[in-house]
Amino acid sequence: MNHLILQAQLLELGLVRYTPAGLMALDCCLKHESQVQEAGRPRKISLEIKAVVIGDLTKRLQSLGLGGMAQFTGFLSAQRNGRGTIFHITALDIVTTPNCSNPDRN
Repeated sequence: MNHLILQAQLLELGLVRYTPAGLMALDCCLKHESQVQEAGRPRKISLEIKAVVIGDLTKRLQSLGLGGMAQFTGFLSAQRNGRGTIFHITALDIVTTPNCSNPDRN
């Protein structure tokens, strides 16, 4: 199954574009920081991931604003050029109190 849930901060926001099917699309970059347990030891995680949202959800992403925190749900796919990975966002829930250090939420 290809399903990703990631609590992250909106780091970059591109310009609205349209797919060949006429749907709105918006590229962005997300930043995630947390601490998890790996092999019985704490590990700090910090990553940036390219993402895209398609359809009516683009307006919600824009309203989140740069620096906004949300829980993003979606799936991973290869980028159009075949190099790298892109996170396709299918849902987002705004996080009012950032809590990225809680490993149970990530």
